[in-house]
This record gives sequence, C-alpha cells and structure tokens, in this order.
Amino acid sequence: MASAANLRSRRSVAELAALAGVEREIRTQDSTGRRKYLQDYTRAFRTYESVLDGEALKAAARAADILLIGDYHALPASQLFAASLLEERAQPADRPVVLGVETIFARDQHVLDEWWRREISEREFRQRIRFDIDWGYDWGPFYALLVAAREHGEAIYGLDCMPREDLRKISARDRHAAHKIAEIRERHPRAVVLVLFGESHLAPAHLPREIRKQLPNERVLTVLQNVDALYWRAAGERAYHVPGVKVSDNVVCAFNSTPLEKYENYRLHLSRWGRSDQEGPDLTPTIYNLVDGLARFLEIDRYSSHNSTQPRFLVDLLPEVYGTGSSGQVVRALTRAKVSEDEIQDLLERVEAQGSAYMPEINALFVHEFRMMYVAEEVSRFLHQACRGLPRRRTINPKIAEKDRFYVRVLEQAFGYLGSRILYPARPAIEAKHYEIVSGRARHSDRQPELGAELLGSMMGNALYDAYLEGRVTRTGLRRLMLVHIEEPGRAKDIYNQLARKVRTLRKKQSRRQ
Repeated sequence: MASAANLRSRRSVAELAALAGVEREIRTQDSTGRRKYLQDYTRAFRTYESVLDGEALKAAARAADILLIGDYHALPASQLFAASLLEERAQPADRPVVLGVETIFARDQHVLDEWWRREISEREFRQRIRFDIDWGYDWGPFYALLVAAREHGEAIYGLDCMPREDLRKISARDRHAAHKIAEIRERHPRAVVLVLFGESHLAPAHLPREIRKQLPNERVLTVLQNVDALYWRAAGERAYHVPGVKVSDNVVCAFNSTPLEKYENYRLHLSRWGRSDQEGPDLTPTIYNLVDGLARFLEIDRYSSHNSTQPRFLVDLLPEVYGTGSSGQVVRALTRAKVSEDEIQDLLERVEAQGSAYMPEINALFVHEFRMMYVAEEVSRFLHQACRGLPRRRTINPKIAEKDRFYVRVLEQAFGYLGSRILYPARPAIEAKHYEIVSGRARHSDRQPELGAELLGSMMGNALYDAYLEGRVTRTGLRRLMLVHIEEPGRAKDIYNQLARKVRTLRKKQSRRQ
C-alpha cells in the first residue's frame, strides 16, 4: 500500500509542474508575495490536526458567532463557497445572519443600502461602488453572494478602507475592519456575522487578533479556503477527496479548488488588467489624493476611532465622486435625498460655471470638468463637513434662525476658500481693501444673503490663510475650527465674530510693522 508521501507525490507531480510555470509568470508582474505581511499568512498554516468531512465543516460553522472566511479574490469558487455557507447558516427559526465584505468600502455603505432597498439597479450599484476600477475581479460570483445575503440575511456591510494598494497600511485596514465588525455586533446582537476578507488578512496575528481585542467574548471561527500547504499535505490522505481539515480549535480549511486553478485565475486577471481599455479619466484617485493632502496638512488622523480632536474614521467618510456623464445619476440621488428642484438646478448651474461641486446632502462630488482651483475648494468643503460629522442630510438645520443660517454659510465658504488656498496657493488673493468687510463694518450682505455670505466667507478664508502664512494661526488651530459644530444656534455667529476680531487685530499689527 502506498505511503502518504507517495500518494502526495503521485497526485501532485503534474499539477506542480504546471503550477511552476504559472507562478513564474505571476512573479514577473506581482512581486508583493515576499512582503512580511503575506509571508505571515503563508507560514501560519503549514499543517493540520485532522481531516473533516462535509458535515463536520457545517457543524463547526454552526457553533461560531463570527465566521471569518478567507477569500482568494481571483477565484470565483471562493465567493460562491461563501454564498453557500451563508445559505446553509441562515435557517428558519435560527439566528439571523449578517454579511460583511472587504470588497465594498465602508465609505460606500449608503450605496450598498440603496441597492439593498432596491432603489438602484445592479448596473448603477456596480458603477457607484467602483467595482471594476477599485476591485477588478469577477462581478458575477460576488454579486451572487450579495443576492444570497439580501434574500436570506438581515443586513450587508462594507468593511474596507483605503489604501488597498499600500501594504504599509494593511495593518491599519485590519484594525479598521475589526472596529466595523464590533459596530455590526452592536447593531445586530443576536446575529451570526459572516465576514469575507482576503485570505492574507486571516493570519492569526492579523485580523483575528484585532477582532479578539474588540470582541473578546465572541466565538470566532476562521474558515480558510484552499491553502496551498494544507492542500498539498491533504493530497497524501487516503480519501479521494478531502472536503476540509481542522487546523486548530478555531481554524478550519475547506477545499473547493486546486492551487493551479487559483493561480491560473489570477494570471488571467493580471492579463486582463494589463489590457485595460477604460475610456475617460478616473478622477476619484485625484480627489482622494487632494483630501489626503489637506488632511495631512491639518494633522488629521484618517484612522482615528474617536470624535474629539479628530473626525472619526475619515477613511469611511470619503465622498462618492461623479464624473462627466453622470448628471442623471446626480439628479436622481439628490431627489432621493429630498433636495428641491430649485436647489438641484442651482447646483447644476454651479457645476456648469466652475466645473465641480460638493453635495453634502449625499456626500458626493460632481466633477464635470477638472479645474484645480475649484476642485480644491470643493474638497475643502467636504473635509469641513466631515470634521463636523457625516452623514449630514442637509447642510444647514432648517430650524435655526435665518441669521444663524447666514453665518453658517459664511463659515462654510470661509473654510472652502481657505482649503483652496492651501491646496492651490496660486489662487488669487482677495484685495486688501476688502478686509474691512471681514471686520464686520460693512453690512450690505444682510440685504443679499447668498452673495453676501459668499463674499464675506471668501474674505474670511483669505484672512485666515494670510494669518497662517504669518505664523499667527497654527494648523492645529485651523483643525480645531473645522471641528466646531457651527449648526448649533448662535454658534456660527460667535465663531465668526471671534475670527473677525482676531483677523482685525492681526491686520492692525501688520500695518504697524509696515
């Protein structure tokens, strides 16, 4: 009778030979496999305790509160296995099931919720979560998982944040996902939570450790799929097909594909990505880069989990970006947010005039034409809203007094203009002769609220920028100003008057020096 080693060799020799060629080609295009984070995963799972049949795998899944399912993104069988596991777990009269996925950014939860409520089509959903641009793997099997969750589950959540391409930030993404899973537990205390995340994140010291910190009392089961070393070792078992293995008390591995199938699928994806024929510029990375630049300037921690001197998880608040040809989608989104027709028309005219506009009602930027000066201003408007707390269904609370509304508009314009000067210093400055308006001596704005607020805010923003250049206002001070909740009655006017006095004092000191 052949030994386990002989069985393994005989079963694997042809596959290993074919696999070697695929791996060589992959390495020429993707060298990230040598990174420590990925090596942690490879080294963590080298052997197993016992073989599991199909029923034993199901029993292990039924005993867990949280299932962490490893996903090999390029392999459709990975997502389809997760869908089958979800359907198996969602039994009548049993605990409800909630799905969390890495594929969708947490910032796009509102889009996912619209699809869940059947308010948007599959096509619009796919486009707005930027699936093909930001993810790029097969849509069909992933969408099948989402449909299964909508039919059998209680909710779906996006768990990921940027940047996906920078492995230096991958641990921060693990911490972020663990926070999101803890939030899911708070919202769904009875539910079984299924999480589909990239397999390398499931090394014991990665996402599982972060979840244990957040949820120490949960029964967490890591469900790996098709781990190479375990597959090759299981090839030595007597059984013709091994459904899975028990790696440890809280880790199992299911086999539904071979390593060769995995890597051939990945090679096909690499080839497809190399022949991308996408038309038109993708401005989303540009917008997010500007947000990142301004946030770094203001010393904002994009991953802060607390609201105090920082906005909470700025990475989850990043705006959706609509490009050229998206007018219809913008109008529909604003209509769903109960924005009036007149306001929508005003916004479209603004986009026509300056090329872009930030829409706080739906937390989105519409960029029809990229003009750096105006895009920088709209990015700053977004960041100001994010610092004050999103989501914000309306920019200004309609219940506050008109004078309060006026000063809210002034300060929003001030911080928009300030940010545009920070990101685009070439923007022309407001002439010095207009500074008396900032001091409050001119009152013509009371008769023309919209134009007056825009003018007054622009001059205030310019004055703050000058004060920063002179070293009299710090970046920390500017950040604190952006975090103030100016919607509270009387708060915006008080902040404006404080800034006006400070700016007036600085102007007097500057005049004496001259």
